[in-house]
Amino acid sequence: MSIFQADSFLTITLAIVVLFSGVHLNRRVGLLRKYNIPEPVTGGLLAAAVVGVIYFVGGIEVSFTLNARDQLLVYFFTCIGLNARCSDLIKSGRPLIILLILTLGFIVIQDVVGILTAKSIGQHPAIGVLAGSMSLIGGHGTAIAWAPEVNKLGIENALEIGIASATLGLIVASLIGGPISKFLISRNKLVFLQEAEKPLAGLAHEGEDEKEVNHFSLMQVILVMHICMIIGYVAHQQILAMNFSLPLFVPCLLVGIFLTNTVPHLFPRLAWPTRTKALAVVSDFSLGLFLAMTLMSMKLWELASLAGPLLVILAVQTVVAFVFIVFVLFKLMGKDYEAAVLSAGFGGFALGATPVAIANMTAVTKAHGSAPMAFIMLPLVGAFFVDVTNAFIIRFALQWCGG
Repeated sequence: MSIFQADSFLTITLAIVVLFSGVHLNRRVGLLRKYNIPEPVTGGLLAAAVVGVIYFVGGIEVSFTLNARDQLLVYFFTCIGLNARCSDLIKSGRPLIILLILTLGFIVIQDVVGILTAKSIGQHPAIGVLAGSMSLIGGHGTAIAWAPEVNKLGIENALEIGIASATLGLIVASLIGGPISKFLISRNKLVFLQEAEKPLAGLAHEGEDEKEVNHFSLMQVILVMHICMIIGYVAHQQILAMNFSLPLFVPCLLVGIFLTNTVPHLFPRLAWPTRTKALAVVSDFSLGLFLAMTLMSMKLWELASLAGPLLVILAVQTVVAFVFIVFVLFKLMGKDYEAAVLSAGFGGFALGATPVAIANMTAVTKAHGSAPMAFIMLPLVGAFFVDVTNAFIIRFALQWCGG
């Protein structure tokens, strides 16, 4: 077996090609548009399949350099922070608390379902935690961090199982959000914005006629983003010095929120990118390439040997997530169009990752109209509140499995 290692330049170039292929396929295949499948998901899964064929048929393992992908994630969440206004955050107070409670409750449900399903098919209950909130809501990073603890319970390949579960969850999460929103919108006959009011990107923007996208507006967005990221990086270093683990994108997100709600008031004549088309374009670019690189780099052959029990557990988790979203979350979040968009995002978040959730919501809003509150609430819950709580629940679940 030979290995072909694509460097960072080639990886980015191929990711752009993959993203364009997803755009082309979505335009040509009505089913993909009907169910709001995100364009980078379409292209990324196709690319992963091609890479898998090259591996199985040609005996060549294609590997990608993903340093730029991690930077794109920070770019994207900084855009989310820069687009958030305090007035919107205050307005989202009660719904935000409800969403947080629902999310924390679902973490518990996810682990209980995983443990019970694993037991029912003759597997160690800790595998149910691996295929529960550890790898689904937690993602690859949480699964990797907790794998040594699961090893202590007698599961030697805990790392491989966790990564495989997170990867499978990412695939399902990318595909489930659009159909969920389509079902809810059609079933409840929800009213959305008119064609002229549909956003070009997932983030809400205003004043489209006065604020055209040009090289100056794009450079302004990038400059402000970099300032936020520099401050966020310094804050991140201080957080790490206090032995507290937090992803870099979280302080960058919070710095973006802080600056966008202070600088325009202190310097009203200073141009600021909040709610501009330029910021929305940079956000879409960052998120699209991030997802394209993530999905095209999946090694499907590594999933093949571990897919058996995981597929059963993940199938049950998907059904439970669908029922929870449709019959609990959607109703408690207001049963309106914004709740339907948020439901699509929660499907991506509960089984995959926050960027997948945003991609799901972006695909829905491009088709039907903007839902600004959803784009504020879900990143705050997914990027900030959940990680700490999930760690406590995982610890308790593993103790239960070990007992």
